[in-house]
Amino acid sequence: MQGSVVLQGFLVGFALILAIGAQNAFVLRQGLRGEHVLLVCLACALSDAILIVAGVAGFGAIVAALPWVDPVFRTAGIAFLVVYGSRSLLAAWRGGNEALQASTHRAPTWQATLAVCLALTWLNPHVYLDTVLLLGSVATRFDGQRADFATGAILASFTFFFTLGYGARLVQPLFARPAAWRVLDGIVGCTMLAIAYGLA
Repeated sequence: MQGSVVLQGFLVGFALILAIGAQNAFVLRQGLRGEHVLLVCLACALSDAILIVAGVAGFGAIVAALPWVDPVFRTAGIAFLVVYGSRSLLAAWRGGNEALQASTHRAPTWQATLAVCLALTWLNPHVYLDTVLLLGSVATRFDGQRADFATGAILASFTFFFTLGYGARLVQPLFARPAAWRVLDGIVGCTMLAIAYGLA
């Protein structure tokens, strides 16, 4: 049962990370350019871990004190996932995403890169809804096993960001084509709608 909860945490966490577009695009660009990849991946994954722990621990305490909070945030989360999933599917249908190109330019300092990375992570309102509120809400379904659920979500974060950052060079020819983004949008849209269905 413990392994199952960790796996569910991993799957939910992995799916939600896909929805944070600006952060993911930045990590992918850094990977394509080969600039400060370790720093960027580590900053994103550690930030996610902090937010996951805060969501799983804090949200559970709030729900215990205010029982009406869980259904309210669950409903809001379902609405957000349906809207976001629908928009992703619409983007996949219409296309229009720009291809990512690795460009030749002077690499920024690690301090500047870290500042941009942290801004994209901590100033993104979606990260609080996704990682803190929505993930925290899902975690309430695993009473007594929330730590296992959080562990799975944190593992998903580290796996995703390091795979994205270091695997970018391998998929550079693929993401040079706008059609690849349509496929990604379709996958994200279907995943978000599936999570919404599960929450409902």
